[in-house]
Amino acid sequence: MTARVVYAGPMKMAHDARIYVAGHLGMVGSALWRELQRQGYSRLIGRGIDELDLLDAAAVRRFYAEEKPEYVLVAAAKVGGIVANDSFPAQFLYENLQIQNHLIHGAYTAGVRKLLFLGSSCIYPKHAPQPLREESLLTGPLEPTNQWYAIAKIAGIKMCQAYRRQYGCDFIAVMPTNLYGPNDNYDLRTSHVLPALIRKFHEAKVAGTSPVVCWGTGNPRREFLYVDDLARACVFLLEHYSDEQFINIGSGSDLTIRELAERVKQAVGYAGDIAWDPSLPDGTPRKWMDSSRLFALGWRPQVDLDAGIQLAYQDFLKRFGAA
Repeated sequence: MTARVVYAGPMKMAHDARIYVAGHLGMVGSALWRELQRQGYSRLIGRGIDELDLLDAAAVRRFYAEEKPEYVLVAAAKVGGIVANDSFPAQFLYENLQIQNHLIHGAYTAGVRKLLFLGSSCIYPKHAPQPLREESLLTGPLEPTNQWYAIAKIAGIKMCQAYRRQYGCDFIAVMPTNLYGPNDNYDLRTSHVLPALIRKFHEAKVAGTSPVVCWGTGNPRREFLYVDDLARACVFLLEHYSDEQFINIGSGSDLTIRELAERVKQAVGYAGDIAWDPSLPDGTPRKWMDSSRLFALGWRPQVDLDAGIQLAYQDFLKRFGAA
């Protein structure tokens, strides 16, 4: 029998509430797990892919029936950078649609009290006015290189809104800016720009090579948020936000990729030169989120970019060796 959940607005979560973090082994999911533990939540639920295949609808239904989570955070997704998105469009669209459909619909049928769905800033039109306001969704064409992932995430937002309207579910969606930090992906074929730069500069430092060749012109502007700050924002919103309108989570400032490269170079301690290859894609000219809706609720990030890059580099060294 399908349960109907009627939301009653923001509420404090009990510390013994059963909280399922979908994707708890990834960068975002592991940060959510750390933050929930830090705040004293003791009944966290996580499943690796070998334990629960989120592409299997029947398996997800059984999981919900057996574990009975009260809160769900959807941080599970197939993710990657420009090359990965452009090379595997069918996988990025199909797998992300399947994962979020199973988790969101399953939460409804299981009577979950509240669900938080994590989107991506790539949902916004390529040439949307800056900073990116939530109202800009669906007002223009997407960036072609990651449109498949973006369309899946837009569908997830709309699914949360639809389940609120039709079934009264307290399902909210949040849109983080570019993230980095512990457990990031440093594979140069599939990673995002900041971890890719960390790896490139580290390997060049170790090998003593110069220059490091970076993609594009270096002119696009990007905003970055340390992943533990995102986790703090998500837990904050679980307790203080209940609205159909999705909400941006950003740091409040941006910089050029060229400036970012210089900061990563300094953090890694690379002494060589940087060369830019304009034959490679730049991506969207600028992605700077308007986080005023979130900031008005009283939340602010705690980790600035320079400190965050240092923390990320230490994580890279711990995982891949300090050689």
